Amino acid sequence: MKKILLISQLILSLSIYGQGFELVTLGSDGGVMDGNVSGYLLKGEGDENFIALDAGTILPGIKVGLEKGSFKNTIIPKETEWNDIGYIFREKVKGYLISHAHLDHISGLVISSTEDTKKNIYGLNSTVETMKNNIFNWQIWPNFANEGEGFKLNQYTYKVLDLNKEYVLENTKLKVKTFPLSHSNYESSMFLIENEGDYLAYFGDVGPDKIERTDKLEKTYRALGPLLKNKKIKGIMIEVSFDNSKKDEALFGHLTPMWINKELDILAKYSGIENLEGLNIIITHIKPSLKKNDDMRERIKKELNESNIYKVNYIFPTQGDLLLLK
Repeated sequence: MKKILLISQLILSLSIYGQGFELVTLGSDGGVMDGNVSGYLLKGEGDENFIALDAGTILPGIKVGLEKGSFKNTIIPKETEWNDIGYIFREKVKGYLISHAHLDHISGLVISSTEDTKKNIYGLNSTVETMKNNIFNWQIWPNFANEGEGFKLNQYTYKVLDLNKEYVLENTKLKVKTFPLSHSNYESSMFLIENEGDYLAYFGDVGPDKIERTDKLEKTYRALGPLLKNKKIKGIMIEVSFDNSKKDEALFGHLTPMWINKELDILAKYSGIENLEGLNIIITHIKPSLKKNDDMRERIKKELNESNIYKVNYIFPTQGDLLLLK
C-alpha cells in the first residue's frame, strides 16, 4: 500500500515555485463503463475547499481517492456524523463547473443529488438550459435546482457564466473565465481557472477546429499564449478520446494524439515553442476499448510520447490520483 501511495503521489507531484493547485481525479475515462467517467476535484494550494470540474463521477472517485491517500490535506473532524466520503462530498465540494451537459459529465452530480448540500452549478447558458429543461425537470430527475419545471427544491443554484468575464467561485479562492468550444457542433467549454496569479486550463470535450469548422480552439490558445510566456500556466487538462486509428469522420467532436500535435503547433505560435517545453498536459477522457488484449490508454500514451516534439510533460492520471501542480 505504501508503495502505491509513493508512486501515485511522488511521480504525480510536480514541484516548481508558485501557488499552484491540488487536483484529485474522480473519473478519468470518457466512457464506456459507469463509475469512472469525467470528474475532478480542484482546489488552490492552501485552500480548504474544492470545486468540481465536471461531475460524471463523484462518490466512487472520492472513495478511491481516500484509499490512495489523495485527501491527506483535508481535515475530517471526528465529531462529524458523516463518513469520510460523505464529509468530503457534502462539506468540502463547494460547487460544480460543468463544461457541457452530456451524461458522462453530469451523471454523478444527478445521481448523488439526494445526499448533497446547497451548491452552485456553473456553466455557459447552453449548459444550464440543458440541465434545466432536460435533467432536473421532474421527468428525468426531481428538480433540485432553483429554476425550471415544477416545484423547485432549491438545493442547487444555476450560475450562468458569460463569456470573457471573470467570476469568483464561491467559498473557494478560485476564479474562472469561460471560453466556448465546439464538440461535434454542440457547445462545450474551456475553463481558465486562477489561483492568486497561477492558472489551470480545463477543456471539456472538443473536436479540432478544422473538422468542427470553427476557430474556437484557436481563440483559447490566444488567451493562453501570454500566460504561457510568463510561466503562469500550471497545467492544461485536455481530452484525447481515441488513438490515431480513429478516422476523422468518426471522431464526433473528440481529439486523437495526431490532432493534439496539430493543436500544439497552434499553441506554440501564440506562446513560443520554448514555452511549451515541460508544460504539464493532463490527458483526460480516454475511451477504454472492450476488445480483447486492447489497452487504449497505453496506446494513446505511446503515440503521444513518441511524437512529443515540443517536450511537454504528458500526465495520464487514473481514478483517485492526486496531482500537485506548482
